[in-house]
Amino acid sequence: MGYKSDIEIATSKNPEDILRIADKLGVDEKNIEKYGNYKAKIKLKALDGKKEKAKLILMTAINPTPAGEGKTTTTIGLADALSSIGSKAICVIREPSLGPVFGMKGGAAGGGYAQVIPMEDINLHFTGDMHAISAANNLLAAMIDNHMHQGNPLGIDSRRVTWRRAMDMNDRQLRNIVVGLGGKSNGLPREDGFDITAASEIMAILCLSKDVSDLKRRLGRIVVAYSLQGEPVTAKQINADKAMAVLLKDAIKPNLVQTLEGTPAIVHGGPFANIAHGCNSVIATKMGLSYADYVVTEAGFGADLGAEKFLDIKCRKANIAPDAVVIVATIRALKYNGGVKKEDFVEQNVEAVLKGLPNLLKHVDNIKNTFGQNTVVALNRFVTDSDDEIKAVREECEKLGVKVVISEVWEKGSEGGKELAKEVVELCGQDSVLEHPYSLSDSIAEKISKVAIKVYGAREVIFTGPAKKALRELEKHGYNNLPVCIAKTQYSLSDNPKMLGCPKDFEITIRNITLSAGAGFLVALSGSIMKMPGLPKVPSAEMLDIDEDGSISGLF
Repeated sequence: MGYKSDIEIATSKNPEDILRIADKLGVDEKNIEKYGNYKAKIKLKALDGKKEKAKLILMTAINPTPAGEGKTTTTIGLADALSSIGSKAICVIREPSLGPVFGMKGGAAGGGYAQVIPMEDINLHFTGDMHAISAANNLLAAMIDNHMHQGNPLGIDSRRVTWRRAMDMNDRQLRNIVVGLGGKSNGLPREDGFDITAASEIMAILCLSKDVSDLKRRLGRIVVAYSLQGEPVTAKQINADKAMAVLLKDAIKPNLVQTLEGTPAIVHGGPFANIAHGCNSVIATKMGLSYADYVVTEAGFGADLGAEKFLDIKCRKANIAPDAVVIVATIRALKYNGGVKKEDFVEQNVEAVLKGLPNLLKHVDNIKNTFGQNTVVALNRFVTDSDDEIKAVREECEKLGVKVVISEVWEKGSEGGKELAKEVVELCGQDSVLEHPYSLSDSIAEKISKVAIKVYGAREVIFTGPAKKALRELEKHGYNNLPVCIAKTQYSLSDNPKMLGCPKDFEITIRNITLSAGAGFLVALSGSIMKMPGLPKVPSAEMLDIDEDGSISGLF
């Protein structure tokens, strides 16, 4: 018998009314704004007078491979499993971007019998948050160009406008463009470009703001350009901050949905971890911490990207720390890191597993020893995984003092995650102190180098000419005390996506450093990473369809 697709499984379930889910969580109906019967916004007033009481569980993974690891699926399945053993649990995850949905990923609401629903809504327009963020981003862009067109009283240097436009779609054609063509009445001609919405600073600001007042302050601090005298020009000086906040008035409220098993879930914010900080909103996390006993959240991609940024940026900004960290891996992904082609995954190959294991072990070492966190490896089991292959993973992880637990939530839902849930509960009862690879008082170059050397395993960091110039300017304007967000390929610990496993003796090249003053961090661009992805040769969009009854197919 063949497996059902994710969307077939999701649409075969009868969801509970969203007010029932809110009641399970303990959120009063007066603080719920319904978007139909199965999704809602939670008003920020729901946090008034609440204390954070829950244990926080961070889900991360090894570097992603074409084999898939199932981090979001495990996040959702673990929340269900915790609920099934009698705990009040919630999963708090990010919103999917339309770029990957129509690009190469297809969807980001979990999979199999561990999904959040309604998955088709969540994967598409949902409650409009992505569109609101794009609109706020592009309002600021329009007001900058209008300011220059209308006399330019702030003396903005048109060659040094740093704010780019945004859209929630993969479109390589828009990475670098020229705007303002067609004569004087059509504006000032200049070079420009688009970033994907997930990479917009507005997205980062939304996800790091603690309330509306903080949102407005952060929006006002955005540096959009430099004047002819070389001074930063902010969104507040352009008088765009308040209007942007108005556009984001609903987007800042967390979205409440449910899992297939009726466990409450908050899906809010969607920065990518390879080009942004890769975590859901602080407000959503704090909402979960205030209403549940266990909060399962995720950070994008591997522990070198999302988890590092969660721990070094989000935890610092929100004054939180995880009580346990789960690292997700698969035998297939380890084989891929060991040089096995995708079509050969079904064949037992302990040698390849051992060859690929250093990638997992590096992530384990990072979480346990660099960040000082209690951790467990969740091994997503496939029917083709052999006992000998699993044994090899267990033995090597146990040498580092870390347990390996089999997860089968994709196939079995909560029942396939009970062992993991019990291990996580035990870990949450153990003390840990969050450590960081760098201090905020370090220089910008030192911060970047310490992440690259301690977390990635690099030998050294090479700063190009433009990067060195950016360092001097950022330090001149007093931005040297901010944390760093390194934009790097997700496919490798290095900045070269072809270097699989656990590469040694490599360099990380930083080609530029940009300022996200509103978000409160610096973005270091490494290798060839870009903030506007392109579509693959065969986009997922080609597989999507809708019938006369409105049923969608092709989301997986």
